[in-house]
Amino acid sequence: MEKITVVGSGYVGLVAAACLAELGHSVICVDNDLARVETLQGGGVPIHEQFLPELLARHRGTNLEFSSSLPEAVRSSSIIFIAVGTPPKENGEADLSYVESVAREIAQNINGYKVIIEKSTVPVYTSDWIRRVMHLTTGADCEFDVVSNPEFLREGTAVTDFLYPDRIVVGADSSRAAALISEVYAPLTTGKYYLSPDRIPEPDGSACAAALILTTAKSAELIKHASNAFLAMKISFINAVANICEEVGADIEQVSRGVGSDSRIGPRFLRAGIGYGGSCFPKDVSAFRAVAHECGYEFDLLDAVMDINEDQRLRFMKKIRTALWTLKGKKLGVLGLAFKGRTDDIRESPAIALIQQLLAEGACIRAFDPAAMERTAEIFNDRITFAEGPYEVAQDADALLILTDWEEFASLDLKHLRTLLKYPIILDGRNLYTPEEMEQNGLMYVSVGRKPSNLKQFAKVG
Repeated sequence: MEKITVVGSGYVGLVAAACLAELGHSVICVDNDLARVETLQGGGVPIHEQFLPELLARHRGTNLEFSSSLPEAVRSSSIIFIAVGTPPKENGEADLSYVESVAREIAQNINGYKVIIEKSTVPVYTSDWIRRVMHLTTGADCEFDVVSNPEFLREGTAVTDFLYPDRIVVGADSSRAAALISEVYAPLTTGKYYLSPDRIPEPDGSACAAALILTTAKSAELIKHASNAFLAMKISFINAVANICEEVGADIEQVSRGVGSDSRIGPRFLRAGIGYGGSCFPKDVSAFRAVAHECGYEFDLLDAVMDINEDQRLRFMKKIRTALWTLKGKKLGVLGLAFKGRTDDIRESPAIALIQQLLAEGACIRAFDPAAMERTAEIFNDRITFAEGPYEVAQDADALLILTDWEEFASLDLKHLRTLLKYPIILDGRNLYTPEEMEQNGLMYVSVGRKPSNLKQFAKVG
């Protein structure tokens, strides 16, 4: 069992702290937000994440504690994960000021050999900069190693992603650090954790030992940015194909199924919609492009990925205008506020961006999201209203917009919706339904990459 500190209690840090405790380590999760620390100490769960409440309840007060004192945590730990925010600057580069501040404070309190682990998503050379900052702060005699251990967690499934990973990447430039971090993850790489009767359930019904990939620190830093950029590229690619499908009368769902069945490509992230969002893809694609530019390489492909993603939202706005003619004074029901289902995160959410545009054009918005309404209210104040469920959202609405792929939104009673809506118009930015079932229930339906159903009836609405 290792004594570990995790700095940061956000979506990455809190999940990492809880899961490391689940693996048997003694963990201190540190945050400078006193209110958040008090919430966690008191049994609260500040983010929406499956299985996280169970892990916090299981380990809080035993091998998981929460603190606002980084110096005390550093002195009592041999391994320190840095999981603080790296928000984008105006030029797209990652803002590493929080990482630097933490590195300085670690250095000021170092009292023996430590392994400092980058868990935040950072550009290449960050490990070198952390090492430099610590040496400048304490002198050349302090004993430590810096390791890059990027996270590959999806919000909504972050706990199972951590405990049942495709791979664990450890970028270490010293054998001593590599051996220590390998021990941290040994319950996963040996499969020992998967023999526990109290383990968190595996996502696909089977579990096997995780692959440990040992690299240099620079390679690990690039692996993270390259992985997210590639996944964002798949989303933008299929959205671009969806736009062609609309022009020629093809069905993007059929095209995606045909393309994704190729084992070299795979079906994941080939879902057409209103574009990617969240705290990772927009920031990481922009940061990776900035890193390439700084190195003297113009990564034009990433420009196209970002442009397509932005254009996808604009195209959906055009569909809304086409369906409703004018937006001023229209009452619109919105299903979904988070950037994707199974999370309460609204950062860079396409749904939020669309709502802001709809409000700017004079529409009235009533919305529902299973998890993200409280966070959304902080942004819009009283400019939008909230409902207690999907059917209340639809009541007397001029149109219903589906903007987030929550599972609950894919199994609505369409006949009942038809009776609630003022006009039978549904615009689905996530392709949760088929045009055929919408048409059978008397609904005018507009989705992404498919021919609208009952298009001729649009002329009767206005």
